Amino acid sequence: MEDLKKRIWIGVSGAGECDTLLYHLAEELGREIARNQAVLVCGGLGGVMEAVAKGASEQGGITIGILPGYEKTGANPYIQVPIPTGFGEARNLILVRCADVLIALAGGAGTLSEIAFALKIGKPVVGLNTFQISGVIPAENPAQAVKKALELAGKK
Repeated sequence: MEDLKKRIWIGVSGAGECDTLLYHLAEELGREIARNQAVLVCGGLGGVMEAVAKGASEQGGITIGILPGYEKTGANPYIQVPIPTGFGEARNLILVRCADVLIALAGGAGTLSEIAFALKIGKPVVGLNTFQISGVIPAENPAQAVKKALELAGKK
């Protein structure tokens, strides 16, 4: 297996619950991440996190979940590397720190906190159907989001 330290790690932030349309969009985002040989880092639970991990996993990608609880077993079934933190929502900062670049997909307050952390520490953020905030680079679809994320991560 290629050295994971040499790959780009893309963090994905999104809601813990989502409708079918958003779930499918997140699955495609995960597939794009895997197709581009990037590592997926997400919150490891349900909703967007589960869907993006499912898409990446089904495409042969590597999935890492930064979990809020103390148990590895809390991860969704598509997370290959569960990292229990016991930090609750504070794990959002750990996710952002682990990633080379963040893609925010829809989401609520948790996603907003991850966007804010990323911008505060100088990590690039690509937004797909999410908050329109200064510093967040918009994308039209999953393929464009991953392309922009890889370009931004490559410049760092």
